Amino acid sequence: MTEENTQETKKPEPAVEPQPTDAPVKEKVPEQPKEAEAPAKEQPKPEATEPKPVKEEAPKEISKALVPKRIVGIPPDKLKLFDRYDMSDIVVSDAGLARYINLDPVIVPHTGARHANRPFAKSKMNIVERLVNNMMRNENYTGKKTKTYRAVMQAFEIIESKTKKNPVQVFIDALENTTPREEVTRLKYGGVSVPKAVDISSSRRLDIALRNICKGAINASYKNTKPIEICLANEIIQAAKGDMNSFAVSKKEETERVAGSAR
Repeated sequence: MTEENTQETKKPEPAVEPQPTDAPVKEKVPEQPKEAEAPAKEQPKPEATEPKPVKEEAPKEISKALVPKRIVGIPPDKLKLFDRYDMSDIVVSDAGLARYINLDPVIVPHTGARHANRPFAKSKMNIVERLVNNMMRNENYTGKKTKTYRAVMQAFEIIESKTKKNPVQVFIDALENTTPREEVTRLKYGGVSVPKAVDISSSRRLDIALRNICKGAINASYKNTKPIEICLANEIIQAAKGDMNSFAVSKKEETERVAGSAR
């Protein structure tokens, strides 16, 4: 087939009419010139955060009541008993008692029962305080520590005026002269008790001597016009001399005499 025939056979395609649509035709609105946009505010850039230094907490204030007071006073080597008698030159000639006689320098011999109910702790107490405690045996002085303390202090003044010596040294001599070395115990053999002489420990020797000195002073002041401080001073002076008029010396001799017969 020729090209002419091919052109004739091709029919013209009908024009497609636009179908009406329900949607309204939007009119073109003329574009308005855009206003110059305000420059956006530049936000501040976040600065590099440096690590904040940790604040050190100030030390809390401690109440003054809790702070221990610094004791500024007399050095220990210059402390004097009752602020009057030097205890650094006191001599204990009995080696057995030297371990249990406490002569630490102190002004007021009062520990407030610090060593109470502790075995062998009484050897840590000042020997003058033990004398004060043993004097509280009578109903007139039981529990009256201040009154007894004053009586012992006045007795030491009397001893000093009579002997012209350190009253603490006189008191130590009295203890050495009134400590018994042996006593009697009871042994049972088949229902029969037999007396037996035994040695006394150094701690018990000192306890017996203190007890007898105080008992002698209390007995001497009973139904007597003499005050207790004079009776105590006389008892210590007589015991220091080894006088048999002393109650403590006489009790010591009696105990050793009975023990000697029970050997």
